[in-house]
Amino acid sequence: MAKKSRETFQKRNKEKARQQKQNDKAARRLEAKKRRANGTSGLDDTPLDVAGL
Repeated sequence: MAKKSRETFQKRNKEKARQQKQNDKAARRLEAKKRRANGTSGLDDTPLDVAGL
């Protein structure tokens, strides 16, 4: 049987890292969307109408 080459292993790891980064980014976007829907800023938990903005 042929062994996997080092390049293939590195490519696989690179692709896994890319997918993980995309998943993290999507989770951050979803969290920000929920935060905006609730009317809070990203700086603290004070609602925008209370903060005077």
